[in-house]
Amino acid sequence: CTTEACEFRDAVHAGLGAQVLGVSPDNPKSHANFAKKHQLPFPLLADTDHRLADALGIWVEKSMYGRKYFGVERSTFLINEDGVVTQVWRGVTPKGHAEEVVQSLA
Repeated sequence: CTTEACEFRDAVHAGLGAQVLGVSPDNPKSHANFAKKHQLPFPLLADTDHRLADALGIWVEKSMYGRKYFGVERSTFLINEDGVVTQVWRGVTPKGHAEEVVQSLA
């Protein structure tokens, strides 16, 4: 999501104090174009086979206009220096979410 990515971009520039990684099933070329267009200072990882999304339990059935399909549930995972997940936000609303994450780091 452009809104969420740009808010995290701005948080990183303001001294977020954490490493940000974006992950989606989009391909690497799509990620490169998106990162360049929006000047993202963090890596975007391509989970094209949705192995990571499956492992995290966020590859879920969705429905739009009565049509069911599988996709990523918008989520954020805060992982400490030891690789332990310390906080999870699932089904996030993009606008304002980066600020919520920043507040949890304080």
